[in-house]
Amino acid sequence: MHIAILTLTFSLPGCGSLKEKRHRMGGLHARFGNTPSIAVCESGERDRHAASEWTFVIVGLSKREVESQCSQIEEKLERTVDARVMDVEREFV
Repeated sequence: MHIAILTLTFSLPGCGSLKEKRHRMGGLHARFGNTPSIAVCESGERDRHAASEWTFVIVGLSKREVESQCSQIEEKLERTVDARVMDVEREFV
């Protein structure tokens, strides 16, 4: 069993409220949380309008599988979220 912790930090330029932030970052739980091998949560910057941090825990049978899922998550977020990815951290446990 292989486990990765993927943490992404986002910048939300021009975001004026927490409601707008939820709208712009919305759906991450629905998009990724329904996958049995992925857990997701907003892990930081919860009270800031212009920033957000999300952590994904990915579990798989091989390191290659887990790395592939991490890459897929990163690519999908860069395409679908109305924010800039400022930092990406991967940690294998």
